[in-house]
Amino acid sequence: MKKNSGLIAQHSALCWGEAIRTILCLSLTIAMVVAGAIAQAQQTGKILRIGFLDGGTAAGKAVLVEAFRQELSKAGWIEEKNFTIEYRFSEGKPGRRSELAAELVRLKVDLMVVTGSAAALDAKRATATIPIVMTNAADPVGEGIVANLARPGGNITGFSALSTDLSTKRLEVLKDAVPRLSRVGLLRTARSGNAQMKDLRTAATALKLELEEIESQGDATGLGSAFNTAKQNQVGAIMTMATGSFFAQRKWIVKLASKHRLPAIYFSKEFVDEGGLMSYGADYDDLYRRAASYVDKILKGSKPADLPVQQATKFEFIVNLKAAKQIGLIIPHRVLERANQVIR
Repeated sequence: MKKNSGLIAQHSALCWGEAIRTILCLSLTIAMVVAGAIAQAQQTGKILRIGFLDGGTAAGKAVLVEAFRQELSKAGWIEEKNFTIEYRFSEGKPGRRSELAAELVRLKVDLMVVTGSAAALDAKRATATIPIVMTNAADPVGEGIVANLARPGGNITGFSALSTDLSTKRLEVLKDAVPRLSRVGLLRTARSGNAQMKDLRTAATALKLELEEIESQGDATGLGSAFNTAKQNQVGAIMTMATGSFFAQRKWIVKLASKHRLPAIYFSKEFVDEGGLMSYGADYDDLYRRAASYVDKILKGSKPADLPVQQATKFEFIVNLKAAKQIGLIIPHRVLERANQVIR
C-alpha cells in the first residue's frame, strides 16, 4: 500500500511539473504574439500630427523649433515615420493667428504646440478638447490661460517664461548698465499683457525712470518707425517686451538699435547672438526642449490636466562688450561681475 502511495505521489508531481511547464510555455507564446502585434501596430499605426502655432515667422523661430525637434528625436519620435508637424506662422498678424488656430483644429491634429501667451489664448478659444502645450507663456494664470499652475485642468499645460517678473528685472539691469539714464523707450505691442505693463510702470517710477511706451506690430516697417520715434523723443536706451514677433525680427531690431546708437536690453540670448548689447531672461532653448518632453508624455497617454505648468528654471544675463564699444558705451564693472557671460 505504501509503495502504491509513493507511486501515486510521484505521478502527481510529474503531472504538476508538466502542467507548470505547459503554462509557462503558453504564457511565453502569448507574450511573443502580443509583442509581435505591438511591433506590427507601431510599424503600420497612424502617423500622429502635431500642430505648431506661432505669431512670428518660420525663419525667426527656426533655432528654437530645431531644439524642440531634437528633443522629440531623443524620445524616439521620427518625423514622417510616427509623427509630422503642421507649422502655422502668422507673420506678426494677430488676427491671422486665430484663423490658423481654427485651421489646425479643422485638420484634427492630435496635439497643438503654442508659443507665447497670445497664441495660447487663440488656441484655447479654438478648442477645448485637443491637448495644448505652451512653450513660453508669460503669465498663464494671470492671463486666464489656466486656472492653476499645479493642476491646470482642461486641455492646456506647458511652460512659463516668467516674463512679467523678468521685465522689471531687465529695467533694473538697464539702469545699472547705462550711467545717468533717465528715459527708456519701451518697445511693446498692442497686446502686451496688462499685468506686465502695470508692474513695469510701477518699477520705472521706483527707479526714477521715465517710460516712453512705443507701440509696434513687429514688422520691419513698423519697427523702423518705432526707433525713429524713440530717437525723436530722446530716449537714452531701449527695452523690448518679450513677444514672438520681436523675437522673429531680432536681427533687424539689433541693427536698428546700433544704427541709432541706443543701448538696448533684450529678453533672450538670441538677440545677443545677432550682435545685441545685453540680454536677461529665461533660456528659451531649454523651455522648448522641456515642452517637447511634455508632448512626448501626452502623445503616450498622459493628460494635460495632470501635468503641472512649470516655470523657467534657467536664466542668463549676457553682455556684449563689442556692441558696447560700437555705440561708445562703458558698462560699469559691477554690472559685468553679475553677468553669466561677457563677450569681449
